[in-house]
Amino acid sequence: MPKTAATPVSAADPSRWKALVFIALAQLMVVLDATIVNIALPSAQTDLGISDGNRQWVITAYALAFGGLLLFGGRIADKWGRKNAFVVGLVGFALASALGGAANGEAMMLGARALQGAFGALLAPAALSLLAVMFTDAKERAKAFGIYGAIAGGGGAVGLILGGFLTEYLDWRWTFFVNIPFAVVAAVGAWMVIREPAGSRNRAPLDIPGVVLSTTGLVALVYGFTRAESAGWSDTVTVAMFIASAALLAAFVLVESKVKSPLLPLRVLLERNRGGVYLSLGLAVIAMFGLFLFLTYYLQVVKGFSPVKTGFAFLPMIAGMILGSTQIGARLMTRVAPRLLMGPGFLVAALGMLLLTQLEVGSSYPALILPAQLLLGLGMGTAFMPAMSLSTHGVNPADAGVASAMVNTSQQVGGAIGTALLNTIAASATTAYLTDHAAEAAAGGAAGRLVQAQAMVEGYASAIWWAVGILAASAAIALTLINTGRPGAGDPVASGSGSADDAEIKVPVIAH
Repeated sequence: MPKTAATPVSAADPSRWKALVFIALAQLMVVLDATIVNIALPSAQTDLGISDGNRQWVITAYALAFGGLLLFGGRIADKWGRKNAFVVGLVGFALASALGGAANGEAMMLGARALQGAFGALLAPAALSLLAVMFTDAKERAKAFGIYGAIAGGGGAVGLILGGFLTEYLDWRWTFFVNIPFAVVAAVGAWMVIREPAGSRNRAPLDIPGVVLSTTGLVALVYGFTRAESAGWSDTVTVAMFIASAALLAAFVLVESKVKSPLLPLRVLLERNRGGVYLSLGLAVIAMFGLFLFLTYYLQVVKGFSPVKTGFAFLPMIAGMILGSTQIGARLMTRVAPRLLMGPGFLVAALGMLLLTQLEVGSSYPALILPAQLLLGLGMGTAFMPAMSLSTHGVNPADAGVASAMVNTSQQVGGAIGTALLNTIAASATTAYLTDHAAEAAAGGAAGRLVQAQAMVEGYASAIWWAVGILAASAAIALTLINTGRPGAGDPVASGSGSADDAEIKVPVIAH
């Protein structure tokens, strides 16, 4: 009906660009928190008396809660309203951060990190789905998702810089306290300026079996990969976690295909363009998270950089991501098909990764690491922007939260896999190198230290070769599965069941 179709377009929120500022600020806070604590961890471990065996839980507690609850958080956003979920997520994240900064022991710290992850799982999909339902014009959507994509891609590297500054010049506790002003400003601003389009909530009853199966399945998967990093892939508990995850997630898919109001409608997941985004982006994040880890250790341990200097060493990657996302991706997104940005973007990133396979103990930062980072940033920024936009493009407004949760889930699981998989590959190559050079390593002194450093770099280079292949696979998936045209040029992607009522809901939201 023409009247119905025209209404949402004329009701475009005049404050949507102001809202983008607060949404972007909240997203930056969440992405920063994924890496900012890493640099502060040694200091926090010493102050709080956390054992070496338990220190990984400072990172793992956050990852498990965040990764496990994302789908639940996305559906809560659809049901409560994205604005409400967004503000509650921000307030909860701020309180959990205050608890972490004030931690007086191991239990309090781990509890605070789990709470941060839980509220982050509510906040992140609400932020992305707000963009999806507020920005419906093709050119405006491109600009908005360009900014969001740059933050999603480069925020982790910014966290390394900020974490270095706060740890070196203030105290590790400020890596938690710094979240509070971010959250307060974003929550107050969002409450004042965000206005959701009418009729975009999903008021269906909550799918409790789906919540339980998806949460436990994802927690088991993330924990399996996290444990594999320290205990090994053949460890009994690691294997048990993978088996349990496969069984739980298979049961989840079965339940979702049967229930009337599923937590994750399979139409959201199985549509080939969104499926291509989730898969290619998850693989790309595997490569990127591994790289953050290796470059941080290479620059600090092998090259002797301070935490602050290490953070600044990542600036070219951040600059490349911002340039690729806002200047290349956003400008071309309305002119070319998404796959023609994502595929080449991942290949350019793979080229930057390929340069880093030449890493040696004495490698020059300006001659090798800087250009590699620029290529990585440009490629990932160009690919991230259309990927973020396409992950919710054409989705029924009532499913926007859970579709947004899926793209966050693919990144979170990809990050857990990347850290564990590539670190294991690097450790194996390092051990093999030391075995082959055992006599030199045992010599001690400068010669022994040099062999140790060479062994580390050999491990990093071996793992980075795998990252090159993973990025190439991401490019192949994007070019093969994603077949939608440029926005406004072809048929919109639909997530609904195809009924007339669904069509009336969907067309105004995605028509450009």
